[in-house]
Amino acid sequence: MSHWLQIVVATPAHSAIAGPLTYRSALLLRPGTLVRVPFGRREVLGVVWQVLPDSGGMPEASIRDIAGVLDGLAPLSSTWRRLVAFTAGYYQRSLGEVALAALPPQLRDLTTLQLTRRLKRTVVDTSHPQDTTDLIALSAQQACAIAEFDAETSEKQRPALLFGATGSGKTEVYLRAAAKVLEQDPEAQVLVMVPEINLTPQLQARFEARFAHLGRERVVPMHSGLTPAQRLKGWLAAHSGQARLVLGTRMAVFASMPNLRLLVVDEEHDPSYKQQEGARYSARDLAVYRARLETRDREHPHGACRVLLGSATPSLESWQATIVGRYQRLNMNERIGASPAGQPGGLPTVRRVDMNHQPKHCVIAPPLLAAIGERVARGEQSMIFLNRRGYAPVLACHDCDWKSDCPHCSAYRVFHKIDRTLRCHHCGFTERVPRACPSCGNIDIAPVGRGTERLEEHLAELLANVTRPDGGPVRIARIDADSTRLKGSLESQLASVHAGEVDVLVGTQMIAKGHDFRHITLVAAINTDSALFSSDFRAPERLFSLLMQAAGRAGRDAQRSAASEMWVQTFHPDHPLFEALKRHDYPDFAEQQLAERQAAGLSPFGFSALIRADAKTQEVAQGFLNAAAEAAQTQQLPGHAHVMAYPAVPMTIQRVANIERAQMLVESPSRKALQGFLAAWQPLLFETRRQAEFKSLVRWAIDVDPIAI
Repeated sequence: MSHWLQIVVATPAHSAIAGPLTYRSALLLRPGTLVRVPFGRREVLGVVWQVLPDSGGMPEASIRDIAGVLDGLAPLSSTWRRLVAFTAGYYQRSLGEVALAALPPQLRDLTTLQLTRRLKRTVVDTSHPQDTTDLIALSAQQACAIAEFDAETSEKQRPALLFGATGSGKTEVYLRAAAKVLEQDPEAQVLVMVPEINLTPQLQARFEARFAHLGRERVVPMHSGLTPAQRLKGWLAAHSGQARLVLGTRMAVFASMPNLRLLVVDEEHDPSYKQQEGARYSARDLAVYRARLETRDREHPHGACRVLLGSATPSLESWQATIVGRYQRLNMNERIGASPAGQPGGLPTVRRVDMNHQPKHCVIAPPLLAAIGERVARGEQSMIFLNRRGYAPVLACHDCDWKSDCPHCSAYRVFHKIDRTLRCHHCGFTERVPRACPSCGNIDIAPVGRGTERLEEHLAELLANVTRPDGGPVRIARIDADSTRLKGSLESQLASVHAGEVDVLVGTQMIAKGHDFRHITLVAAINTDSALFSSDFRAPERLFSLLMQAAGRAGRDAQRSAASEMWVQTFHPDHPLFEALKRHDYPDFAEQQLAERQAAGLSPFGFSALIRADAKTQEVAQGFLNAAAEAAQTQQLPGHAHVMAYPAVPMTIQRVANIERAQMLVESPSRKALQGFLAAWQPLLFETRRQAEFKSLVRWAIDVDPIAI
């Protein structure tokens, strides 16, 4: 007897195959079962999505048989499938693309026989549980936050936003919330998400120590930095329920966890939670949606699946949700062991340096340089933050105005002095630095502007006469994407900072988030003004968040917090953003920004999508978008009366790797209207793509709820 199955496979992006395909099986398989099926000339992994009563009118001879079943794996849950289906629909991608991308790469390549062998090697932990680590005493605010989170009535069970200052002990709240869930239900699972891979190891060590009593391999990581074998091992542990706690980056939101009871999203404001390739999903938003699905789809003996978002500078969307009551807000505005002599809550004093009154062309203001010298002399550490890696943004000839532009992109190649190269940070094109100007032959070509590499060198010159308490010279270290390329280099450099072997740490935003540097008492931000006047409406929010996070690296040791400082160099010291930063007043900053956004109909009061097109020429890219928008207007698609499509424009970096890029902004005051319009627009985009004049179009993509415009 034959059974007819709808099976989801990974289809090429923008192919006409968006949904499941029909296959035949001699066995009746449950939805969620993983199978191997023929697809074209290949055999690929598929997920059984639905069992059909018949062939659906298709000629039986044209329906192919499945190639095999991945025995030994329980089917993916209905909740997981609903999450995938929602993601594909909301973010306007194919079902198969999202479903298969959510599975570990090695699983997609294994045959049924290989998987059987792999499962036999899986060792189930039978070790004797270890003793629980001693719990630290909670602060009054931590205890209050935990009590309020637990007291949320079962009728509401709203998402909770833990609004906690840097150093206030948010991680301990996460640990306590997770511990309670795991103690209440011996099968319960917890998912904890962090924005950056480099934050995972230190957090993993802390969670493993706290939950060592559960046994080995109960806390597993899940991020793209793992090897394929490690990712598969972690996924299998989560899918089987063996892993009680999964710690991962945005991809972990799709982890198959059949007994998920708590989702924690640390630093929920971070842009890293938004995927920028393929299905451009927001892992934070999907975490909130998944918790709702988990609660709705099955009855938990100990209550609903909760979601706990945490940040010192929440996204304005989450903050507005607490204002209108959709989210519960938990406040922790004081650092652990805050000194009453310092700023309110033990936070560092913010000092604004008006660069209009400093020597012309100076990079480090004299007062700031003196403050750094004083810290070095006292045996304390300083951190200098500049969000631009490399030695200099551009190499230039002042005779003929030649600049080190990239031949493949509308951007400059960055000068990296350490290996004497010009490197494009967009397409990767790299060349050795020329001996003379390629245009006029002038040998006097010079760097313009500063990156972290040049800043490190400049600081060494400025601090040459400063000595440490032991009489030794100043030790300066740099941490950015260039200095941490080799495996293990980031960990070793961070260890040097923690051990006190570094006096001045220079780096990009990599060092501004999440790290617990106990000996840093001064943080300085260089070149902060560019975001103040950006065309991207989210730029001030990102700048304020980054500066607040950077400030949070200073004075984390309670004995030093009273003397900790955050220095900000700016030509606009009276800007409202810096006024709010000086007071560590996120609510005031949020109130200003929300008022501006409401007046302009921007998120969270309006909804938007970006349609991006890549082509050989800018004319084709823009022409495709404008033609598709005109077709949508002509056909009066659903929701068109409440949707505004602006004319196509070049992207900020309009050419990358010899591909021209354009974008079109689509806005609506109604999320429902926008979603209906985008869904109906997809077929028109396909039709427009097939027109002769757009043959050179390379690709197009829809970005729903974009974080950068």
